[in-house]
Amino acid sequence: MIAGRRSGVAKPLKADIVLAKQPMPLSDRRLPSATDEVSVEPKRPAARGKGGELLNPGPSQEARSVKAVKAPKETSASGEAKAPKGAKAPKAAEKPAPALAKTADKLAKLGLTSDINLVLHLPMRYEDETSLTPIAHLLPGGMAQTEGVVFDNEIAYRPRRQLLVKLRDDTGDELVLRFLNFYGSQVKQMAIGARLRVRGDVRGGFFGMEMVHPAVRVVDEDTPLPQALTPVYPSTAGVSQAYLRKAIDNALSRAALPELLPEAVARTYLDPLGVPPLMQAVRMLHHPGVDSDETALMDGTHPAWVRIKFEELLAQQMSLKRAHDERRTRAAPGMPRRTADDPASLVARLLKALPFSLTGAQQRVGGEIALDLTQPHPMQRLLQGDVGSGKTVVAALAAAQAIDAGYQAALMAPTEILAEQHARKLRGWLEPLGVSVAWLAGSLKTREKRAAIEAAALGTAQLVIGTH
Repeated sequence: MIAGRRSGVAKPLKADIVLAKQPMPLSDRRLPSATDEVSVEPKRPAARGKGGELLNPGPSQEARSVKAVKAPKETSASGEAKAPKGAKAPKAAEKPAPALAKTADKLAKLGLTSDINLVLHLPMRYEDETSLTPIAHLLPGGMAQTEGVVFDNEIAYRPRRQLLVKLRDDTGDELVLRFLNFYGSQVKQMAIGARLRVRGDVRGGFFGMEMVHPAVRVVDEDTPLPQALTPVYPSTAGVSQAYLRKAIDNALSRAALPELLPEAVARTYLDPLGVPPLMQAVRMLHHPGVDSDETALMDGTHPAWVRIKFEELLAQQMSLKRAHDERRTRAAPGMPRRTADDPASLVARLLKALPFSLTGAQQRVGGEIALDLTQPHPMQRLLQGDVGSGKTVVAALAAAQAIDAGYQAALMAPTEILAEQHARKLRGWLEPLGVSVAWLAGSLKTREKRAAIEAAALGTAQLVIGTH
């Protein structure tokens, strides 16, 4: 519901979330100050330094750059650096390797432009790679990890082009790996005789058990298994999990997450939760310990996850409080509510004409909204209730208070069907009391729509109902 002063000149109507008062006209507003909210600046292309490093575009000095690693130079016996044979002398400003530059751009798309961004890029799930399942024990429909030696590798063309790799484990059981999209490097990687450790979804196939597009790693017979859960991070095309893990590990060795909560607050709210310090929680999530509770890590109930949830909730509440305080600095017209015994009060007449009495909850929230409307700053309030709990009548009372104070009101719904239902109900309540209600929707004919817009612009329509 939005309220605006009735006059011969049309004024723009602006809405907040659900119930909002229109701010003062532009001529009556103060100029924006440094404390006002500003829109988010568009992302700028990532800048690079001479050494190929991706510079942080933000103002924070704590954020460090993600640097490209250069190959070491050859040195002579005297310790002087010399260029490889046949290589040209390097220019004053060397450009970063194209592959590294492309990877840095892809990291920037994920918002990973500094060490702190990487440290706070937390896993979305974990995979258990701590054990191997013999091929004979694989079950269709399950996720499993197994290991074997390639004894057949061929590219089939029927029914479509695909790479078929066949593994045999130490007991002689066989598994088919099927790749519908593959590169030549993968064909070489999985050559006959290579020992592969694969992980993926198992399913039954024409040639027995198979995995389609599993994760593949070339290993030796004595390659050890991970001792803890393996984190899986949100990523994008061209950024592998291995690359992300290495970048995050490097960032963890450089970045710091100091405790910023006052000791009294931490003692009151954090200590009862039994959660670890912030940096310890982040390290735990990136590198779960061998004795970590795997179930708690998987379902998000681990104390480390609880600490992260506490930080996120605290940051959200502080952001909302800051936005709330900023709105209080803006000006909006007050809309006083007339007394119940005033015979000219539209609110009192509406309450009297309703075929039902308000519930205690409706009276309470209606009073809170009425008080907000009298304040000299914008209102932003969300009214929550089940279907049929009486939210519409509360909005009607708020609109009546705005009309009583000499303003227009607008009620908007997300769909035209819902907006039409509101229009019928509010017309039945308010038009008998002398309130002019206009219905504005995209399905109206041109003449009807023009008449509704004109009524709203001239102020003859005291309540306008439509869609967002």
